[in-house]
Amino acid sequence: MIIRIDELSDVPIYQQIRNQIVMGISSGELEAGEQLPTVRALAMEMGINTMTVSKAYQLLKTEGYIMTDRKNGARIRSEIEKQGRISTANRSELKRIVSEARLSGVPKNEIIKLVNEYYGG
Repeated sequence: MIIRIDELSDVPIYQQIRNQIVMGISSGELEAGEQLPTVRALAMEMGINTMTVSKAYQLLKTEGYIMTDRKNGARIRSEIEKQGRISTANRSELKRIVSEARLSGVPKNEIIKLVNEYYGG
C-alpha cells in the first residue's frame, strides 16, 4: 500500500497516515496479519520524522486496528472490534461533509450513491 501525504492539507500528517491505513484495511488492500513497515522505514520512505509515524501507529493501536510488539513490529489485527456505531468525531466529520455538499448543490442521491460505493453496497 502506498501512503500519500498532502503537505498542504490542514489534516496533520500522522492523521493522514492513520486515515489511509484505516481505508486500506476497510478496502481489503491491507489484510489481517499483514506486516506494516517499521516506523523508521516508513518515515525514511516518506521523508518525515519518525515521531510522526510513531504517533500514527500508536493511534491505530489504541483504536484497535493494529497490534505491535518488539519482535514482529506492527501488524493489522486479525479481529477488529465491531462497535456497530459511528463515533462522535466521525458523526461531526460526516455532518461537515454533508453540509458542504448541500451548500455546493450536490443532490442527496449523489451522497447516498457515494456512501454505497465506499461502503461496498
